[in-house]
Amino acid sequence: MLLIAGLGNPGPRYAKQRHNIGFMAADAIARRHSFSPWSKKFKAEIAEGELAGEKTLLIKPQTFMNLSGDAVGEAMRFYKLSCADLIVIYDELDLMPGKARIKTGGGSGGHNGIKSIDAHCGKDYRRLRLGIGHPGAKERVNSHVLGDFAKSDGAWLDPMLDAIGDHCDLLTKGDASSFLNKIALATGNGSAPAPERKQKTKKASSHIHAARSHQQAKLPQSGPMAGMLKKLFGNKD
Repeated sequence: MLLIAGLGNPGPRYAKQRHNIGFMAADAIARRHSFSPWSKKFKAEIAEGELAGEKTLLIKPQTFMNLSGDAVGEAMRFYKLSCADLIVIYDELDLMPGKARIKTGGGSGGHNGIKSIDAHCGKDYRRLRLGIGHPGAKERVNSHVLGDFAKSDGAWLDPMLDAIGDHCDLLTKGDASSFLNKIALATGNGSAPAPERKQKTKKASSHIHAARSHQQAKLPQSGPMAGMLKKLFGNKD
């Protein structure tokens, strides 16, 4: 069994905030793969379904971000799951909007939801980090994270969420490279193909040089005429 946790804060007040992109991703997966309706359990909203032939539980903790580990930990203990069975989706300040990265384990990067899950569940789980960009100044971070996505963000946000929903089976199968490539292509962050290298062509010989070479090939090698022609075309010896 696989557990996929999308992180965010509960309630309509927070629904469109950057900090809730994990909730949005979980909703996209549930819609795309016809998961069960959301129900309440483990201090969270959960939905059951199947991805790549494996039973999967989606979970959106309702404990507020800083206590996300309470809900995720309770679900893991109930189903006797390990960190290898857990994927957490959350917002990442240090990634440009529309970028995504996957890693296993590591630090929290200051993310309080991840700190809480680390404390309750351990650290060796897969983490899908979705870029929301940095506001550029430390004092603006809080308002940026807890601010709503702008309408213009829809140009990358909607394609990203759709790609996560469409291709999350690649993520569950461990094919992180293909999964991230699908997101990059959907959001316009795909790498442009390398330009074809032009083959070097031999520099064309001048018509004078060609004529001289042609004539030299026909030069008589002895006799009076040979000496005269060598003076005219040059002696290669």
